[in-house]
Amino acid sequence: MFRRRSAKDDVVATDAAPTAEEMQRLQGQEAKGRPTPRRKEAEVARKQRLTPPKDRKEAAKRMRQKRYEARQKTHSALKSGSEANLPKRDRGKVRRFCRDLVDARRNVAEYLLPLLIVILVLGFVRTPASGYAQLFLWLTTIVGTVLDTIYLVFKTRRELAKRFPGENRRGAVGYTVLRSSQLRRFRLPKPQVERGAALPERY
Repeated sequence: MFRRRSAKDDVVATDAAPTAEEMQRLQGQEAKGRPTPRRKEAEVARKQRLTPPKDRKEAAKRMRQKRYEARQKTHSALKSGSEANLPKRDRGKVRRFCRDLVDARRNVAEYLLPLLIVILVLGFVRTPASGYAQLFLWLTTIVGTVLDTIYLVFKTRRELAKRFPGENRRGAVGYTVLRSSQLRRFRLPKPQVERGAALPERY
C-alpha cells in the first residue's frame, strides 16, 4: 500500500515537472523578452566580480564594461518605460503621471520649434504678404504657447494635489512643462499612452 519511492520515480518526476530554476528562467524570459543567463554564465560573471583586478588596465576595462552595461539598461528602459532602470529624474509614479498627462494631449509648445523655423524662412521672402504672415504666425505661436502652458501648469498642479496628496511633488510641474515642449516622437522615456487616452485614477 505504502511503498518506497525509487530513484527511477524521482527521475521521472523531475523530467515531468520543471524545476524552480527553470520556471524562474521562463518567467524572466517572458517578462524581459530575452532569456535569463544560465547558471554557468551567472557563475562566471559572479567570479569575475569577486576576483580583484590584476592591474590598473584590467580595473579600467571592468569599469568601462560596467558603465556600458548600465547605459544599455538605461537606454532600454527609456524605450520601454520600465521603472527599474530609468534615470532618477524619471522614476516614480508622480513623474510617470506627468509624462502620461503630457502624452495624452496635444501641446502647442511641442510645435514651437517647427513654427519658428517656418517664421524664419518667411523672413527671407521679401514681399508684403510674407511679412504680414510672418508677424501673424509669430504672435499666434507665442500667445498660443503661453496660454497653453499656463493651462497645463494649472491642470498639472490640480491633478497632482488630487491624486498624490502625500507624495513628493517637487519639480514635477517643471518636468511636465519641459516634456510638453518636446516633439512626441523624440520624447524619452517613450510615450506609453495614446493621444486622447483617459488616464487611470491610480498609479
